[in-house]
Amino acid sequence: MIVQNIFVGLAALALIVNLWVTIELALGIGKMKNLNMFLPETLDDPPKVSVIVPACNEEKTIKEGLLSLLAQNYPNLEIIVVNDRSTDQTQKVLLQLREEGADFILHTIASLPSGWLGKNHAMYVGASAAQGDILLFTDADVIMEKTTLSRAVYAMLTDQLDHLALMFKNIARGQLLNAMIMEVGGGLLYVFKPWKVSDPKSNNFVGVGAFNMIRKEVYENIGGYEQVKMHPIDDIMLGRLVKENGYQQDCFIGSDFVTVPWYDSPRAMVQGLMKNIFSLYDFRLSYAFVSIVAVILTGIVPLVGIFSSNILARNFCLLALAIRFLSFAYGARATGGGIYSFPFALLTPFLSIFMTGRAAVMTIWNNGIEWRGTHYSLEELRQNTWILSALKRRREG
Repeated sequence: MIVQNIFVGLAALALIVNLWVTIELALGIGKMKNLNMFLPETLDDPPKVSVIVPACNEEKTIKEGLLSLLAQNYPNLEIIVVNDRSTDQTQKVLLQLREEGADFILHTIASLPSGWLGKNHAMYVGASAAQGDILLFTDADVIMEKTTLSRAVYAMLTDQLDHLALMFKNIARGQLLNAMIMEVGGGLLYVFKPWKVSDPKSNNFVGVGAFNMIRKEVYENIGGYEQVKMHPIDDIMLGRLVKENGYQQDCFIGSDFVTVPWYDSPRAMVQGLMKNIFSLYDFRLSYAFVSIVAVILTGIVPLVGIFSSNILARNFCLLALAIRFLSFAYGARATGGGIYSFPFALLTPFLSIFMTGRAAVMTIWNNGIEWRGTHYSLEELRQNTWILSALKRRREG
């Protein structure tokens, strides 16, 4: 009887937490501005925008992404592509585009200085060469609608922002992959709450690798990428620096304007997140453990509980699963993922636990992370100021 009562309590808690998280996400996202609210205005004296695109072995995606930047209708633009030690045909693709008349600046990095993550260093090199008043950090596989920059710059000027991030539309294929993206993306949204970042009194900050736009003066004042040279989650850390230094930031929904094929397979997603997941938990096993417990409560307890002989527990779990399915279906529709990916919500908790556990074990076992052919020691990585610790300090403050 005691065990049964405990499980009924767990089932009720799972229902409450799922309902709470779903409502908070729905209400929060509903408060966010959409980039389509801002028309692609023609400014009398448009500030120069420098777009920095790091590229390491991006032969399959760089052309389409770069062509979308070249097609932007913004009148005062420079595009800087940083080829970061690519060993595939990335350089050949870029040179061919240049021969065809594409107007962009190309920097090639032959070696990586010690004390730097590769992408962070490429961003630093690009920003150092930029002549623009506004910098846009983006990725090689990002595709932008032609009015994206015009709208974003107008939004920054209108709202007097120092930093603007855009949530993108996921165009990855595969129902399981999209369900995994929904699981991870929903968790990130709940942790960082981008609808709160514009409030100077809030503890929240944000950064999005697909679209991180920042005033160059602000970028330089906060120390730029030199301050996060060894952080695997560079985009969010840049947002943290902006917020901690008292500058104004916001995050808009930009799914009509920025699209990204966020991984091309479940396997690629598992491998790709190996460098990020444990760093999100500040390389602390205690944080990772709490995350795993939360996933068990919200995703696995309801699944197990539908087979319970206790009617009350079973009903709580059925309701929790129904809420989970609805939130997945709504999220998939809103972000461009496959609407029929929601049944895979039954599997994603197990995959999330596997990814978190594997990332923690492999990082400790290998004394660091391996990324793009380079090993970064755990000792070096732990010298950073971290994400959850920063959130915790701000809340306590």
